[in-house]
Amino acid sequence: MKEINGGITAAKGFMAASAAAGIKYQGRTDMALVYSTAPCVSAGTFTSNVVKAACVQWDMEIVKSKEPLQAVVINSGIANACTGKEGFDACEATAKAVEAKLNVPYKGVAVASTGVIGTQLPVDKLVAGVDMMSSKLDESIAAGTEASKAIMTTDTVNKELAVEFQIGGKPVTLGGMSKGSGMIHPNMCTMLAFLGTDLAIEKSLLQEAVSDVVADSFNMITVDGDTSTNDTLICMANGLAENPKITEKGEDYNTFKEALAYVCEALAKKMAADGEGASKLFEATVVNAKSKADAKTLSRAIVGSNLSKAAIFGCDANFGRFLCAMGYSGADFDQNDVELYFKSVNGTLKVFDKGTPIVFDEDEALKIMKADAVTVYVDMHEGSACATAWGCDLTYDYVKINADYRS
Repeated sequence: MKEINGGITAAKGFMAASAAAGIKYQGRTDMALVYSTAPCVSAGTFTSNVVKAACVQWDMEIVKSKEPLQAVVINSGIANACTGKEGFDACEATAKAVEAKLNVPYKGVAVASTGVIGTQLPVDKLVAGVDMMSSKLDESIAAGTEASKAIMTTDTVNKELAVEFQIGGKPVTLGGMSKGSGMIHPNMCTMLAFLGTDLAIEKSLLQEAVSDVVADSFNMITVDGDTSTNDTLICMANGLAENPKITEKGEDYNTFKEALAYVCEALAKKMAADGEGASKLFEATVVNAKSKADAKTLSRAIVGSNLSKAAIFGCDANFGRFLCAMGYSGADFDQNDVELYFKSVNGTLKVFDKGTPIVFDEDEALKIMKADAVTVYVDMHEGSACATAWGCDLTYDYVKINADYRS
């Protein structure tokens, strides 16, 4: 497997376009269209929030069905959540606009939205946006990059990645894009992710791989503890690589799953690092825990604690905050077994050793924590399970961004 240039258009048959439809933002693009020249099997994961956006409910039905998926339309600025029947009508109108332009059955068109909750989408602008994008579809890397920019809301950078690997002697490509900066605490954030591959694979196996990988990637990030109404990840596979179709688990399936995990983890980390107002990536790695569930619970508790996030922002090696978060996480452990370290490109520093604090050099700690990415590394000494979670620091700008987000 190797990382290559590109994103959602990297794989054979995938095209993209973007448009400035004027849905909420002015002076920038706010719609994207992803299209596969061949019908795709699809898999997806969606928010566990009981309050689900109309587009989430639309897409869940499409992914559950056996019908092929061939296009996705995404808008930024308005979330189409808590919008009643009018919200569902907007989904259908958008999908039917694609059908009219690209001769794709509207039930094979997914839709996704991100932005303000409780505001109705302007259907006329959505349809006009589809009209514009349909004639601009392009398979170039640049087209995919522009699509990744169009779906941004409070993101400061676009997020895309692609890899190439071999299946049955055939080169296979997997590319993707995501957006998310705030309202990030996925349970499958506002988080959207779209993946396209030219792999030939059975639908049920694609879904199993996606569900497993999301659990260890997107579901291990948190920015602010809020699980969005719109969380959506959709993976499309069109089979144009012409590899021997993956119909059972084995070496080929594992190779694909490894590539999928690489892309999803990388995109998830890009989202965590770009958390609203963030100045650095905050990572927590827990090793030698009693169980995988405990390791996940502990690592997510560390990066999810506001006090821990504030300490990371202030470059304060106040290890008690991280231990405290572990203690209320719900995982059972003996604090007298725990070792805790701070790590970054600037070094490693042990600060807690099996129930006892260690006297450390504050200047050395400050140097380590001033890096752009800081890891809290915890050895539980109680088993063999491990997990990593990602988040960001909590800065003054987070409040500024969210205090007037709607206005």
